[in-house]
Amino acid sequence: MNVARILYPVEVLGPGKRLGIWVCGCRRGCKGCSNPELWVQKPEYEVTVEDIMSLVSRISDLHKIDGFTISGGEPMDQPEGLSQLITQLSAYSKDILIYTGYRIDELKKREDPATNIILSRAAVLIDGEYREEENMDVLLRGSSNQRIHILIPEMAEGYEKYLASAHNQIQNFTTLNGVVSVGIHRKGFSG
Repeated sequence: MNVARILYPVEVLGPGKRLGIWVCGCRRGCKGCSNPELWVQKPEYEVTVEDIMSLVSRISDLHKIDGFTISGGEPMDQPEGLSQLITQLSAYSKDILIYTGYRIDELKKREDPATNIILSRAAVLIDGEYREEENMDVLLRGSSNQRIHILIPEMAEGYEKYLASAHNQIQNFTTLNGVVSVGIHRKGFSG
């Protein structure tokens, strides 16, 4: 997989203290995207699912991981790796939230086994391209056209509570490459 960032604890992209994974590579290139630096895959970001799971295991040994949030870039442009990854992540938490610019009906039409696995294991899918003109500060979504799909019914109550009580926030992480700002940014932000 091509992965630019793995951050913990992410507390602004879903309930609890989450492990966030940002992939590289996106064919969509939405205007006003907050992560344009993640549109192009880079050889130095190539990692195996085993590499990611080793890091998850080390973090899990020290801290409780309440869930996972996977964004990018475009996670659904790497379906084979993503399907393997979320299958293994689900041993740590069933709460796996995936952001994608594709609509869920587009994904279902793919009819490929990897995409089917992703849709069967993801707890929540937030779908739809980012539209800067529709950035209305809607919870968990960059623009109002994006939809929240609860794919695992047992997660519905927890997400309903989260959606009723939370509001968009930004969280900053200091990394070896500088500061990374995560969360749902307001219109006009450019990463």
